[in-house]
Amino acid sequence: MNIVAWLNDNILWGIPMLTLLFGTHIFLTFRLGIQKYIFKGIKLTFSEDSHPGDVSPWGALSTALGATIGTGNIVGVATAISLGGPGALFWCWLTGVFGIATKYAESLIAVKYRVKTKEGMVGGAMTALEYGLGCKWGGVLFAIFCALASFGIGSTIQANSISALLSEVSGGAMPLWATGLLLTVLSMMVIVGGVKSVSNVCMWLIPVMTIAYVGSCLLLLALGAKTLPASIVLVVREAFSTKAVAGGVCGSALLTAMRWGVARGLFSNESGMGSAPIVAAAGKTPNAVKQALISSTGTFWDTVVCCLMTGLVIVNCGAYGSALGLKGASITNYAFSRMPQIMGFNIGPWILAFGLFTFAFSTILGWSCYGGVCVKYLGGEKSLKFYRVIYCLSVYAGATAGLDAVWAMGDALNALMVIPNLICVLMLTSVIVKETKKYLHSGDIEAADTEGI
Repeated sequence: MNIVAWLNDNILWGIPMLTLLFGTHIFLTFRLGIQKYIFKGIKLTFSEDSHPGDVSPWGALSTALGATIGTGNIVGVATAISLGGPGALFWCWLTGVFGIATKYAESLIAVKYRVKTKEGMVGGAMTALEYGLGCKWGGVLFAIFCALASFGIGSTIQANSISALLSEVSGGAMPLWATGLLLTVLSMMVIVGGVKSVSNVCMWLIPVMTIAYVGSCLLLLALGAKTLPASIVLVVREAFSTKAVAGGVCGSALLTAMRWGVARGLFSNESGMGSAPIVAAAGKTPNAVKQALISSTGTFWDTVVCCLMTGLVIVNCGAYGSALGLKGASITNYAFSRMPQIMGFNIGPWILAFGLFTFAFSTILGWSCYGGVCVKYLGGEKSLKFYRVIYCLSVYAGATAGLDAVWAMGDALNALMVIPNLICVLMLTSVIVKETKKYLHSGDIEAADTEGI
């Protein structure tokens, strides 16, 4: 696994990848200016759903949110701050702000170039590469990377994080194997029904878990209100620090903060990875622009809101210091343990456990859809049953695996998805701009697209 870690630090998540990813976010922000329409996208989320597609606009978004709002918001942010310092939170948050444009762009082409089959809509970077650019092998390559990544970011990492935290919170009363078995059984019960079943579960699960988690974070920040301004100043100052650090990229604290902040920001919101557009392509929508705008709000909720809340709580209570000897979910657990007791009971860690369990479970469900669509693209409908069985079994394996090995492999697979997806987005920028002007800038976002592919 040292080889994978080396590849992540020096090649896959080195300066070239950071430049490609963050550069694309900034480029598309200036070309499209989608961020100013973010509240319009939120309003459209619950609009009419009598158009072609498999699930409602809210169903598609909630499934994508289920996949993106996961351990990245809790464990990923904690890991970024512990390895990259408080400044990593700034870069993680900024990745979300600019990433809204990339999520919109990749979702637009996923819907525009989606294909209707007997089993439903199939779309994503693979169909955009094949039908938008005429690059079939590129589509196959992306589908392979995504299917493999589903076993990392989608199942094993999520199961690993929740099993470790539940074991810690329960004082060992909840062993790793028991958590793995519970998650596996629950996953099988939902995943067997496909994207519609997953969407139905996520539509009620996402609001409950997000409101409960964000509310708890706001309570912790209110309790530490006196030190919050100083913590915010610390985050911004450390984000641009040029002091030398041991083991940092080129010895710079700034680049180290960028490396971990951007990497964990992507892991959390997946903007530029091409994953969320897969379920966006199943949305009932009159045109690609409307569903793309709705999908872009996922990055806002995930990173601009949830990741920021987690990061501020961690920095404000000083849970990331190396002197504490904490890592992963234990960092966030330390912060939540500072919540006031209720009748002598420390409720904070249990609120976090509930949040992480529901976050992880929804991500497991969402990524089963991503990987399943890619497997169907590669091998047809018959290959789905085999994939779903292996996927559910990987949930149990992840619950009992080592944290470092699982996260390192997840980072590597994420990067491999980014490359073909961003190449596709950049090469189809003219199409994205044209569609945006036609439906969004003209104010005719409910107009039907009669062109197709």
